[in-house]
Amino acid sequence: MASKSPPTKPLPGERQLPNGHEGTPAHDSKVELPPVIRRTEVVAICLVGLLLICIIAGLYLAKAFFLPITMAFIVGTMLSPAASFLERCRIPRAVAAVLIVAAAGAGVAFMVGLIASPAVEWSGKLPELGAMLKDKLHVFDRPLMLWQELQSMLGGPDTLTTLHLPKIDWVQPTVEFLSPTFAEFLLFIATLILFIASWRELRRALIMNFGERTWRLRTLRILNEIEENLGNYLLMVTTINVSVGIVTGLICAVTGMPNPAGLGALAAILNFIPIIGPVAMFAVLVVVGIVALPTISAGLLAPAMFAGMTFLEGHFLTPMIVGRRLALNALAVFLALAFWTWLWGPMGAFLSSPLLIVALIVKAHLMPPDSPQLPED
Repeated sequence: MASKSPPTKPLPGERQLPNGHEGTPAHDSKVELPPVIRRTEVVAICLVGLLLICIIAGLYLAKAFFLPITMAFIVGTMLSPAASFLERCRIPRAVAAVLIVAAAGAGVAFMVGLIASPAVEWSGKLPELGAMLKDKLHVFDRPLMLWQELQSMLGGPDTLTTLHLPKIDWVQPTVEFLSPTFAEFLLFIATLILFIASWRELRRALIMNFGERTWRLRTLRILNEIEENLGNYLLMVTTINVSVGIVTGLICAVTGMPNPAGLGALAAILNFIPIIGPVAMFAVLVVVGIVALPTISAGLLAPAMFAGMTFLEGHFLTPMIVGRRLALNALAVFLALAFWTWLWGPMGAFLSSPLLIVALIVKAHLMPPDSPQLPED
């Protein structure tokens, strides 16, 4: 008589079949399968990628149109709280827009005037200043010779004999790159005035464009938060940068640098551009200090003090003030700065942080972190 085999125990994740099939395990139907990427999803991702490439190419090729318009929208949103304040003082909004733009333009013109006079004077003396700078840099000839001897001992190239200054052919292209054309400037001013004057009607039209009440309320909250955060950002950053300019001017005056008011104004303007502005100002102070002061150590004193001041401002003061209003990730700020600088140059660098703030606000409202997740299939 054949012995009966003992029943087989099911493994974890398996179940036994009824009707006498106890020894035959079957897989549980609830076991999750790996996700499968369908062809429609791949096509959708490719189409979105092509759309982004087309948008970036359009923004790059049509920079002369999109840059002044975007700048006017961002600056107009920053200045709209001031227009609302003047409107509450019974000043018509169109008049308030003209007054605000005129006041802002006068402030910028004053800062540029402080810089223009010494810049024009120094630009006429570039060959003489270059010779003076080259003479003072002869102090580095001995370290360069030692470095050349070390390279020769190691079998390296024997080409570095003295310190050569770069040619000044970059001055005119740099000025053309930094300064917008008259048509772009006129488009920016006209759009800015019209945007500030009609911002209330534009808000209402944008909100009423949605049919559902939920979307109308969401759009209203997004616009209110963008206006509030951009206005506070402009006020705080302007206050910080003016303070940086004043401190820089005092540093230049104490260390004997020429034209401390112009250097302070330049520091205030360049500080509106994150990362790049302070680095450029440090380079300017190094060159001016070495050329204008009798010794290299005296010329490097002002740049060293400026570097310490900007380190404290960038790592403690600005995060403490701006971070309370809106937390900005350092990596996101750097990537936004790199992208918009590549796309639109110095003005793109100025717009990088405000555009990042707008993107974060829109993302927070459209994709809140505590939103319910989709159920599993």
